[in-house]
Amino acid sequence: MAAAKWGTDSPIDDPAREQQVLDTVAAQAERIGADPDEIRAVFRDQIEANKTVQRGLFRRWAAHPDEAPTTKPDLNVVRQTINRINTGLVTALADTTPDRSSIGCRPGLALAVVEIHHEKHPDPLHTAALVRSLASVCR
Repeated sequence: MAAAKWGTDSPIDDPAREQQVLDTVAAQAERIGADPDEIRAVFRDQIEANKTVQRGLFRRWAAHPDEAPTTKPDLNVVRQTINRINTGLVTALADTTPDRSSIGCRPGLALAVVEIHHEKHPDPLHTAALVRSLASVCR
């Protein structure tokens, strides 16, 4: 998303688009019998984490222009991909409601974050965004 927006007039904060995403996932949740408010909360966290990454990358690229992307993915294509991923995530959240309601959810999620950090070695920006993205996953 950051690469698609870099150097354009597309804002990082896009309340209208964010509301559209939240309304869409809430409607999907209702259709499959999941709690739309819970789904909205998880997706709000996803959006905020994404904006954290975009802001961080924009700062990095402004300070180090040689690291900035030289080509831009089409924002509409990126959004179509995100929409497909979102649909799968709504279903996964609905399917894992009992697990996400269990007492072991938070410790299990924390362990998963540690494993991802150990295996993938994300930078501090992406690590912080990962943690932010998971704030509402456990009920």
